[in-house]
Amino acid sequence: MEYVLSEKVKTLKPSAIREIFKYAADPSVVSLSAGNPSPEAFPVKEIAEISNEILTKNPVAALQYSVTEGYAPLRETVRNFMKNTYNIGRENDELIITSGAQQVMDLFTKSTCNEGDTVICEAPSFIGSLNSFRSYNTRLCGIPLEKDGMNIEALEKALKTEKNIRFIYIIPNFQNPSGVTTSLEKRKKIYKLAKKYNVMIFEDNPYGELRISGENVPSIKSFDEDGIVAYVGSFSKILSPGMRVGFVVAPKQIVSKMIVCKQGQDVHTNIWAQMVAHKFMTEYDFNGHLANLRKIYKKKAEFCMDLLDKYLVPNKITYDKIEGGLFIWCRLPENVDMVDFCKQAVQRKVCVVPGNAFLTDEKEQSQCFRINFSTPTDEQLEKGIRILGELAKEIL
Repeated sequence: MEYVLSEKVKTLKPSAIREIFKYAADPSVVSLSAGNPSPEAFPVKEIAEISNEILTKNPVAALQYSVTEGYAPLRETVRNFMKNTYNIGRENDELIITSGAQQVMDLFTKSTCNEGDTVICEAPSFIGSLNSFRSYNTRLCGIPLEKDGMNIEALEKALKTEKNIRFIYIIPNFQNPSGVTTSLEKRKKIYKLAKKYNVMIFEDNPYGELRISGENVPSIKSFDEDGIVAYVGSFSKILSPGMRVGFVVAPKQIVSKMIVCKQGQDVHTNIWAQMVAHKFMTEYDFNGHLANLRKIYKKKAEFCMDLLDKYLVPNKITYDKIEGGLFIWCRLPENVDMVDFCKQAVQRKVCVVPGNAFLTDEKEQSQCFRINFSTPTDEQLEKGIRILGELAKEIL
């Protein structure tokens, strides 16, 4: 039988990261490719205690259908936390719980974009979001990233010349894959331009709680007095990615349509997971847990950067120091074929993610690759980065 596929999915390609996972499943392979939190970051004991209490005292609430908008106590707790801690949320905003931040990418695009509309993105950007945008046949317009965020001149040029722009997608803190943090000055300029050209901002902040150095930078949503910013948060990097709990704070008119779309996707986010998140935030030391995460990732990130300085930088592979998050973006010399380098690394049982996986224009070339330092052990990190250095030395 000849199967007919929809036009929306015909051109979609599997995530390069998920494909690499097939190699990384081999226990002899050092995987520097995943974006997983560190195993030591999971509050396993606390989640077990909370789950036992829920299933002993209130099992029906956790196992029965519930409302699409999310578990009401969790919504209220997250709403208050975001408002009191980060000044996020205004009278015309609504907050709903989603099945991870990834679901927000789909719901927001589905609710705001028509086929052929333009989405402005950082270049490079997170492949999961890019594929969500592509699945609705939008046109991606990439804006080059500098060390402090998007190139503002290129952004304004795109806002002037591109047709039917629906939103600007930005990961302002410890961006995936580049590790770049957008400066406060640029955040304000981006907001001003979005307001000027009547375009929304889609602010994705999954790594914001994982700052290991420097000062916190206010979110774009925190100074949104015009109702033009949708803010996405997640429990995946701070509690558990397997629980699939995220949230969005956005203007009520847009959220109302996202709710209808969510009803057709999964009815509601896992209620047990929402109840666990709520109890963890309200009955345990949530701020202490976040502080402990920062300690874990500070140690791992600094160890990783020391290894890069030891094994890669002498062999002409460069990178920029990061202030948080889970990723480091490495650049090969211009005369090195990046894709071939990544393939040879796999042959030596080290997985990294090739930079072209994150490009808005899939025909462009990249000299970069992404490594993750949160998942591997210290021994695996040292082994993997040493092998990458040896490979670079041989090629050069």
